[in-house]
Amino acid sequence: MTREKTGGRKKGTPNKLTSELRSILKDVLSDELEKLPETLEALQPKERIEMIIKLVPYVLPKVESVKMDRGEPVDWGLNSL
Repeated sequence: MTREKTGGRKKGTPNKLTSELRSILKDVLSDELEKLPETLEALQPKERIEMIIKLVPYVLPKVESVKMDRGEPVDWGLNSL
């Protein structure tokens, strides 16, 4: 038995608080990204490298090793050298 909705937001209506919060966070993040070069420059070299290492995963895809374990023959032609 399905009951009819009697209060709150109607289905599909966006949450006002969530959209306002996202907008504010987007502005804060945008401002901080603009200041990032100066912020990094102010750090000690070791701190700068640590910060860059922490930021890299958000810019570059993670590289995973590839294994040859599916039964493919591996002949690199090295025996003929």
